[in-house]
Amino acid sequence: MTATSAPLVLDLSAALVDLTRALCDVPSVSGEEQALADAVETALRACAHLEVLRDGDTVVARTRLGRLSRVVIAGHLDTVPIAGNLPSRLQHAESGVAGDDELWGRGTVDMKGGVAVALSLASRLVAPARDVTWVFYDNEEVEASRNGLGRVLRNHPEWLAGDFAVLGEPTVAGIEGGCNGTLRVEVRVPGVAAHSARAWTGVNAIHGAGEVLRRLTAYTPQEREVDALTYREGMNAVGIRGGIAGNVIPDECVVTVNFRFAPDRSIAQAEAHVREFFAGFELTVVDAAAGARPGLDAPIAADFVAAVASLTGRAPAPKYGWTDVARFSELGVPAVNFGPGDPLLAHKDDERCPVWHLDVCHEALLTWLTAESPTGSLHTV
Repeated sequence: MTATSAPLVLDLSAALVDLTRALCDVPSVSGEEQALADAVETALRACAHLEVLRDGDTVVARTRLGRLSRVVIAGHLDTVPIAGNLPSRLQHAESGVAGDDELWGRGTVDMKGGVAVALSLASRLVAPARDVTWVFYDNEEVEASRNGLGRVLRNHPEWLAGDFAVLGEPTVAGIEGGCNGTLRVEVRVPGVAAHSARAWTGVNAIHGAGEVLRRLTAYTPQEREVDALTYREGMNAVGIRGGIAGNVIPDECVVTVNFRFAPDRSIAQAEAHVREFFAGFELTVVDAAAGARPGLDAPIAADFVAAVASLTGRAPAPKYGWTDVARFSELGVPAVNFGPGDPLLAHKDDERCPVWHLDVCHEALLTWLTAESPTGSLHTV
C-alpha cells in the first residue's frame, strides 16, 4: 500500500522569513504548481474576510468592502527548474544584524519572497482602506500561452478589475513603473544562388545583410519620458541565419531583430518605426507584446510612491524589460513592479534575497493599503 503525502499546510501568520522558506521548499517548477496552489487556496479560505476563487492553479482572493478604490496585488507561484538550491537556507550576516541576513534558494528572488509578503498581508488586512484583490498565478516562467494571469484575463477579466496594480517581481524593494514593449521581426535579404567557385554568377545574401547590420550599428536608441519616467529603447540583432552548404552562394539571409520600445508607443507604432528604419527590405513580425504605462500621475499611485519613499528614500524607476504588468495595461489598469530581491540574481544557482527586502516591501504595502484616501473609483465586481 502506497503512503499518501500529507497536504501542505501554510501558516500565513508566521514570520516573513519562515513563510518565504515554506513557500520555497515546495518545489513548484512551471507546470507543477498544484500542491502549492492547493495550500495557498486552503490557507486563504480560512480567512473569513476574503472571497476565494480559482482557475486552474491560479488562486484569487479579494475583499468586498465597497471601498472607493480597488487595487490588485499579484505574484506567480512557479519557478524555473531547481539547480540543487533547495531546500532553502538562512545565512546569517557577519554584522549580526538580522535584517542583513540572506535567504538562499530557488524562488527566494523570483518570486516567492514577493508571494510571502502578499500572503502575509492578505491574511492580516481584514479591513484595509482600499479593497484588495490578491492574485497568485501559475506558469509565468514559460511560454505566454500557458501564463495563468493571461488565462484569467481571458476567462475572468472581471477578477482583475481595479484602479491600480502591483506585481511582486523583484525590484530590490523599489518601484519600477510599467514596462517596455517588445517587438521581434525577421528582416529578409534576398540573393541569387550559385556555385561558390563561380560566385560572380550569383548574389551573396549574407554579404547583403551587411547593410542591415550597418543600420543597426548606427542606430541611436531614443529616450522617451512616460509619466515622469524615462524609458530607454533599443534595437538589436539577436539572430542571423543563411546558407545551405559550404559550396553554395546563399540566396537568402534572415536577420532577427528585437525592438524594445517605450510604453507610449503601441505595437502598430513600433512596427511602423521598424519598417521605416528597414525601408527597402522585406520584414515579417514574428512576436509582439505591448508595454505598460505606469500611470504614476494617478493619486492612488502617488500614495504608493510616497509610502515606499518614506521607507527607502528611492524614487520610482522605469522597467526596461517586459513583465506581466502589461496584462493589466490591457484592462486599462496602471501597474508597477515592486518586490523583494535583486532581479540580477533571478534564475541563478546562487539565488538569494536579503531579509530586509521582505520587511521593507511588507511595511510599504501595509502603510499604503491601510492609509485613508478619498481618491479612486468604486469597483463592485
